[in-house]
Amino acid sequence: MAHLANGLPRRAWLRSAAGLCLGGIAGTGTGLRAAPVRAREKAQIAITLDLEMSRNFPRWEDTHWDFEKGNLDEATKKYATRAGERVQARGGRIHYFCVGRVLEQPDVLWLEQIAQAGHPVGNHTYDHVNLLARQTAELQFRFQRAPWLIEGRSIAEVIRDNIRLTTLALKERTGIVNRGFRTPGGFAAGLSGREDLQKLLLELGFTWVSSLYPAHANTRPKEKPDAAVLSSIVEAQVKAQPFDYPTGLIEVPMSPISDIGAFRTGQWKLEWFLDAVRRAVNWTIERRAVFDFLAHPSCLGVVDPQFQTIDLICDLVQAADGSAEFADLDQVAESSAKP
Repeated sequence: MAHLANGLPRRAWLRSAAGLCLGGIAGTGTGLRAAPVRAREKAQIAITLDLEMSRNFPRWEDTHWDFEKGNLDEATKKYATRAGERVQARGGRIHYFCVGRVLEQPDVLWLEQIAQAGHPVGNHTYDHVNLLARQTAELQFRFQRAPWLIEGRSIAEVIRDNIRLTTLALKERTGIVNRGFRTPGGFAAGLSGREDLQKLLLELGFTWVSSLYPAHANTRPKEKPDAAVLSSIVEAQVKAQPFDYPTGLIEVPMSPISDIGAFRTGQWKLEWFLDAVRRAVNWTIERRAVFDFLAHPSCLGVVDPQFQTIDLICDLVQAADGSAEFADLDQVAESSAKP
């Protein structure tokens, strides 16, 4: 059996990498059953962008963004805007998810223009908080540094306020009515077993959530993904299909592999990422399933400044000869709801 530089057997590394989730937040377990892949009239291909800053981008030593998730730099805002224009020119829309602190910036005209162009903007909490936190220190780096910001409040109260304030900030600052909710970080089991969180989102007016990011294999940093890793990513698409929680809340999972998973965890080359995305989208189209591409302009704009990934997805949809369509997550959720 091949061994890696750190002494782990390759298979052991693949098993450990499969447990990673995209924001560095641990999942809740692996007991989640994959929903059966229900063939639709057409495959639904969604392109989603999380509007937040990302640790290690644009420079690897950049870690201060953990405390300033909503302090978007100009490059990130420009890439997010241009990506929307690019997809719209191909007949689609991007579904954006906005961290509430973005609304504190002096200029939010770019975000208003994105919404006015017809792209839905969803809620990504105000401070990028971990909904599965078990103690206050796990909620967000900002609160570790400044615990007085949440003094006297329970974890549940902080989470509720973080979601509620984002809805309010979007409406009051830009007039945007948020469309859907995505958890910061992705969880291997989504919100399964957390009926309290499911009910909270329903109480706050949401009918669907995007919280599940299936476990899959990854590589050691800078190692080219081999057939086993690529197969694991494709196979994980089965667990990335929408389903209903017992409360009636609809889950619209994120599809592997995310830009953070590839370019932070794996430190991949762009060509490797394009290959993985191509395989995953082709699998989805062949089975008339759902693919929810997850990326962050603060990351993707650095590693893919020419929009090759977004163009590839658009190319695959348009080459599908009518068997695939662009969809935002509202449309995916609506088509996934039980009759």
